[in-house]
Formats: sequence, C-alpha cells, structure tokens
Amino acid sequence: MATVYEMTPKRRFLAGILGGRVDRTPVGSVTSVANVEQMEMTGAFFPDVHRDGPKMARLAAGAHTILGYDAIMPCFSVSAEAAALGCEMDWGDRENMPTAIRPLWSDPEQVAIPPDFLDRAPTRTVLDALRILRAEYGSRVAVIGKVMGPWTLAYHLYGLQSFLIETLTDSDRVRRFLNGLQKITILFGQAQIAAGADVLCVADHATGDLVSARMYRDLLLPYHRRITQRLGCPTVLHICGNTADRLGHICESGFDCFHFESRVDAQVATNLVGGRISLMGNVNNPEVLLHGTPEQAAAQARYARDAGVQVVGPECAIPLSTPTANLKAIATALHPRGLTGQRGGDGP
Repeated sequence: MATVYEMTPKRRFLAGILGGRVDRTPVGSVTSVANVEQMEMTGAFFPDVHRDGPKMARLAAGAHTILGYDAIMPCFSVSAEAAALGCEMDWGDRENMPTAIRPLWSDPEQVAIPPDFLDRAPTRTVLDALRILRAEYGSRVAVIGKVMGPWTLAYHLYGLQSFLIETLTDSDRVRRFLNGLQKITILFGQAQIAAGADVLCVADHATGDLVSARMYRDLLLPYHRRITQRLGCPTVLHICGNTADRLGHICESGFDCFHFESRVDAQVATNLVGGRISLMGNVNNPEVLLHGTPEQAAAQARYARDAGVQVVGPECAIPLSTPTANLKAIATALHPRGLTGQRGGDGP
C-alpha cells in the first residue's frame, strides 16, 4: 500500500469526508463546537456573533486554534435562514442559542425568497465569516458551511406540529412545501460555496423520534438527491436522533458523509452503511462531553475511530457550557503529537 505522508488539516478532513486515504483519523464537526469558555478566550460572544461576521469568524476559528480540530464551521445556530426570511427571533444570550419565536407561513404557496435574502444580516453574517476564514485559514484548514434542509425549514417557517401532522394527512401539501423550501437551501448553500466553504453541511432534522424511515424515503429522500446534485461540492447530512432504520436510504441520498449521534453505536453504523457513505461523529454530548471527563471523551473518540468512523467529533451542536478540556480530548486522543494551537498552522 502507498505511504500516506503528513497531511494538512484541510486535506486530512476532506479525505475523510470523501472516504480517501488519511495519515490519521480527522477530527471535526459540521455542527457547532463553540462554548462559553471559547467566547471568553476569543472575546466573541453570543448573541453578537450571530449578526457580526468578524466576531463569528473569530469564535469559530477556536475549533482549530483552541480545540485542535481539522475544520472550522462558523454557522452556530439553526435559525439564520428563518431570521433572514422574516421570522420573529429570540436571539438568546451567552448560554442559549437563537430560536424562531413563531412560524412565518401557513400555506406552501406563500413560500418566497426576498430579493435581498443574502444581504440580510443573519445570512450576510455567515457569508462574511466564511470569507474571513477562507482568507485566514483556508489554505490549510477545512472551512465548512451549513444550511438547513427543507424539512428543518418547514419546522421553523410553518411549524413543527402542523408539518408533522400533515406528513400523515396531506403528503401532497408536504411535498409542495418541500419543493419551495429546497430552493432556500440551494440558494444559501451555493452562496456559502462561493464565499469559500470547502464542505457544506445540510442539517435536516428528520429524526427517528418524529419521522419514520418510510416517510424519509418517500417524502424527503428525493429532495436530498436534488440538493446534492445542485450543490455539487462535498456534502455532509446531519440528522439528530436514532437514524439506524434509515441509514440505508441515506446512503442513496447523494451525500458524501453522514453526521450521526451516539444513539446509533459507531460499530452498528459502520456495519449498516458498509462503506457506501463516510460517517462523522459520534461522541456523546450530554453524558460525556458536558458532564463527563476528558478520559471518557478520549475513550469514545478512540472507539469511534476503531469502529471505522471516518471523521470523529461531537455528535451534534454542543451545549454551550461544555468544558473545553473535554472537547480538546477528542483531538489529543486521535492526534497523539499534540494540538495545533497556531493560527493557520500545519496541524498536529
């Protein structure tokens, strides 16, 4: 076999996403790894960062410069699109993520994208942060963009309960919503690629707790195929919860990688996908990263690596009070020569 020499963090992360050869297992996440400690270290705090590109970029860079991860992802919340489209927002505080207060639309025919959608503060901030990160780190560290998929957008813009009821009672109406909402995903995704994202995460919360595998296959899978074709860059799908029953369908979605939770055992996940898609995750957030120890975090990271997970990191957006030491332990467990700790450095 060919020798794989020392890689930059960017090359290592991209190789993991695409199922290629790596010098060691990459570490990173397509969901938020920002916490209060990093806010204090960087001087960039919630909620300001959600509407200030330079502050967003400064906090996001901590994933590499503080935690030692191979990638940086600046879009911390799941509400940028909803806010830019006009939803009333609660922007949260230093210890709480933003949330959309109430839905915006009641009918699929109302779905419309304002001409200045990409210039509105919530979306412009993400694009500004990506440009900054690309200029400062992009030659050596992977820069990740993130968009909400049409299923998640339906929760925010139409209402979770109403939408889920109609998946059972009016599937044609659901498809009309998804058809309009996918255009938002594609537009914002393409703008993030143009701004400098190497990889795009599509977060679409068709979790097993709320949506059956059959519903995912029949209602959402066709839109995921269209989205990945239109985006045309390396893509990662994130779905929360237990997704074991739909992993086979996800392998047919066109995504290069699936970011999954600890509710699916890493060895079970790798067995189910059988190499058809790369996997990312799945170190537990509540018990291990938030309330556990660095040793427990390191042990879970090594378990995921040994099970064949191609990119190891937290299972989902971390709680904001998660200790930095636990997050760093993932990188030190898999990168035994230590953390980068240097802006734009070569990696561990």
